[in-house]
Amino acid sequence: MRDRPSSGGKIFIYGKHALMEALQNTPQIIRKVFLAPDLHDKELSTLLAKHNIPTATLTPGRGSELVGRDSVHQGIIATMNPSALLLSLDDFLKTLDTKTNPGVAILGEVQDPHNVGAIIRSAAAFGLTGVLIPEHNQAGVTGAVVKASAGMVFRIPLISIGNVNHAIKVLKDKGFWIYGLAMDGKTTLGAEAFAAPSAFVIGNEGAGIREKTLNACDVALRVPMHARTESLNAAVSAAIVFYEWSKKHPEAL
Repeated sequence: MRDRPSSGGKIFIYGKHALMEALQNTPQIIRKVFLAPDLHDKELSTLLAKHNIPTATLTPGRGSELVGRDSVHQGIIATMNPSALLLSLDDFLKTLDTKTNPGVAILGEVQDPHNVGAIIRSAAAFGLTGVLIPEHNQAGVTGAVVKASAGMVFRIPLISIGNVNHAIKVLKDKGFWIYGLAMDGKTTLGAEAFAAPSAFVIGNEGAGIREKTLNACDVALRVPMHARTESLNAAVSAAIVFYEWSKKHPEAL
């Protein structure tokens, strides 16, 4: 979580795929792009010129300095304003038609950027309408999150919330049914019809959902699994639940 940007700050995204997704969907968030001197990519150059995005040379060794030695940047690194990606909950709800029984994900102190990115990717893949991200005790939108989401952070609405419990209350007032993903949940996945707007709370990788938050949920939802397995990774559990929801809502795909 050390690279969580402050409001209005900047982060680095890297690799051609991530940058192309941003340029094709939300070009306004890109501030500047650093390119390796031997990189010749006509498709990328055309999009950068189209959106008047400034570029600079990525000098040898600079890439590792900016995004870390283990990050495969392909000679392409961009600075991005993450706050430009995030909507307020009020603005998001103004655009939402609850009559279609949409689904949303609520991150509840998910701290591994790779899990956050994977959950965002699954939410986009299975037709959810948005992902709610709290401001505190939560991995924010970083380069690692962008990479793990396969660029889906630029395709699905991301909503900034101050407090998970307050967001749950607001969603309930809008007719949402709140599901907390819990390994000891009383309701087994598959028994739910998801016949109302649905919000799925995914808790912390180790501690799960906070007790107060779980108590605020309408249903504690459990993914059935073999007795030899104690639990599933948070992102895997979320993907399974989102898939099950999408089976009841084929129009979302």
